[in-house]
Amino acid sequence: MTNCTPALSLTCLRRSALVTVAALVTGLWGCTAPPSTVATGPAAGQPEGASGIAASVETRFRRQAVAAAHPLAARAGWQMLRAGGSAVDAAIAAQMVLTLVEPQSSGIGGGAFLLHHDGRRVQAYDGRETAPAAAGPDLFLDSTGKPMPFREAVVGGRSVGTPGLLMMLAQAHRAHGRLPWAALFDPAIRLSEQGFPVGPRLHTLLKAESALKSDPVAGRYFYRADGQPHPVGHTLRNPELASVLRRLAAEGPSAFYQGPVAQAMVTAVQTHPTNPGRLTGEDLARYQPRERDALCHDHEASSRQLRVCGFPPPSSGALAIGQILGLLSHTPQAGLPLRSGTPSADTLHTYAEASRLAFADRAQYVADPDFVPAPGGSWIRLLDPAYLQERARLIGPQRAAVVQPGKPGGDTVGWAPMPDQPEYGTSHLSVIDAHGNALAMTTTIESGFGARLMVSTDPSRPGGFLLNNQLTDFSFVPADAEGRPVANRVEPGKRPRSSMSPTLVFDRHSGELLMSLGSPGGALIIHFTAKTLLGTLHQGLTPQQAIDLPNFGTTGGPVLLEAGRFTAETVQALEQRGHSVQQVPMPSGLQALQRGPGGVWMGGADPRREGVVLGD
Repeated sequence: MTNCTPALSLTCLRRSALVTVAALVTGLWGCTAPPSTVATGPAAGQPEGASGIAASVETRFRRQAVAAAHPLAARAGWQMLRAGGSAVDAAIAAQMVLTLVEPQSSGIGGGAFLLHHDGRRVQAYDGRETAPAAAGPDLFLDSTGKPMPFREAVVGGRSVGTPGLLMMLAQAHRAHGRLPWAALFDPAIRLSEQGFPVGPRLHTLLKAESALKSDPVAGRYFYRADGQPHPVGHTLRNPELASVLRRLAAEGPSAFYQGPVAQAMVTAVQTHPTNPGRLTGEDLARYQPRERDALCHDHEASSRQLRVCGFPPPSSGALAIGQILGLLSHTPQAGLPLRSGTPSADTLHTYAEASRLAFADRAQYVADPDFVPAPGGSWIRLLDPAYLQERARLIGPQRAAVVQPGKPGGDTVGWAPMPDQPEYGTSHLSVIDAHGNALAMTTTIESGFGARLMVSTDPSRPGGFLLNNQLTDFSFVPADAEGRPVANRVEPGKRPRSSMSPTLVFDRHSGELLMSLGSPGGALIIHFTAKTLLGTLHQGLTPQQAIDLPNFGTTGGPVLLEAGRFTAETVQALEQRGHSVQQVPMPSGLQALQRGPGGVWMGGADPRREGVVLGD
């Protein structure tokens, strides 16, 4: 094994994590050649560009583990587990590090959904951002009443929602934490001060990004004087973030929602030179997370009775995944094996048609439940077996010309379907601890690098943290031509609809936890997660094998296939069935932990990004 230089490359960090946990903890890093890089920008609604494929090795463990999107974040979480901490402790430590090392995807300036199991019950902690009190249905309309161009809406203060991550994590920590709150910030503070090596993914995304360097704080931090991003291997230090984290560690989340940090956020949002926003100090001070009932449904796979739990609205993820799985169970494709590790054209067609039905319901019904009632009085009506069986009859041998939303419970509602628009973002954490707790947390600042606004309380210190552009997950169009309101329109204090899909799977009879998983990927999170569930639960694949499967999906338009992974014959067969097909990079970031035979756990991390699993 070749020794690494002091300026550790991300490749070294990731390879070391895969080869040996001991090397990661003691600092004895192993080097390999860097992964092949494919520098591509976001395509077909992808939240972030592709940055290459790096081989992932399946991890096995018995007691505890953390799967995170960056080796340093996984290391921080694993250290908390080794210190006797809980799954929540590990997730908080990992998330603080992600704020530093994966700033394009998540951080303290954003929000998250956390699904937690304590051995007895499943809890859903909602840390989704909220619209400012001054925001209304016209937020993303121009002076003529037309929707703003998406890119113009994203960049600046207009798109920033009230961040909810920290308040939600504090709520979960009060219920399930075992280590002191302050101790969970130590790894991120240390790394912010000492620096971390810029990896190929961050460098690639910075190089492709155009708006971020226009922000004076972010431009000075991420880029050199010549306008180029810092090179791979450069040690990037963030003393301003270290200062903010120290304050949060000592004073708790209130230090984020009041005082100098809150004022710095409000100033950054309201004084943006071209696109100011409406966030106020009162919005921050009034923010409250929500504890919701997890959305659980029964599912049969390979003659095994399962209970699949996900996040309820304002997330659409669990509903759409549950509908897709339920619809497929009523088709001939339900039990067909993969062909050479790749779905056949028949399977892809049926999956696409099931997805179109699920996304039609999603566009019609799903929004913040504090503002929008569930159809038929309960969200579970969208997963009713009889309803799905009826809907599955609409799946034919050819692509349906038009797909309409259903009428779960027989109710007719007055909502207008939300027009299709881009949806971005996110990172994912899965953790199990030695105390019988487990969690799945999907976390986001929405678009890559969020609103391209970096907050600093002291301009003399480099760095800071990025703010979300979560409000662009609302419908830009508040109503249709007939005046019917869109359920997911902007309203003061409302949480935008999401596709984040943190998922826990149980044995229905014994209640034993079988799996924790999730992914980033905007609206395609739904498909990345569903693919992994189908691979593990129906095909008997290990988590890593299922994650490694080619990605595919549709949000109602063309069928998207992961570039370079499908044959010309498969594409032609789909086109003959009436589908438009696009072959594009699909850089999911799946993390999955699954209980195997004999109590041995298996962990998988997506080779399309930089995640790893650490456990013992």
